[in-house]
Amino acid sequence: QVQLVESGGGLVQAGGSLRLSCAASGQTFSTYAMAWFRQAPGKEREYVAAITRSGANRYYADFVKGRFTISRDNAKNTVFLQMNSLKPEDTAVYYCAATNQHPSIVTLSGIDYWGQGTQVTVSS
Repeated sequence: QVQLVESGGGLVQAGGSLRLSCAASGQTFSTYAMAWFRQAPGKEREYVAAITRSGANRYYADFVKGRFTISRDNAKNTVFLQMNSLKPEDTAVYYCAATNQHPSIVTLSGIDYWGQGTQVTVSS
């Protein structure tokens, strides 16, 4: 069992930055690939980024490439999402997820554990 708790969301102006954190409980954090998803009002939850168990490889949705960076610290059981050059369309609830899928092919149905989400609002 893995429990995930996100933090770091908030209100930011367009062009600004936020850093999301996701703290995991348990001693099995490093055995999972980790991912971030987001869900905007009235829209389906969508994939944002993923990282391998070791942190050596990272994958991104096209709409965040060059702006967002996913990273992890296995010693602290934490995964991060650094978000730069934020746009109003990035407004959503952001969810941390743990998965046994390879992070290059993460799908919603393959997620093993979800966090509760953290709200990110980008004003224009």
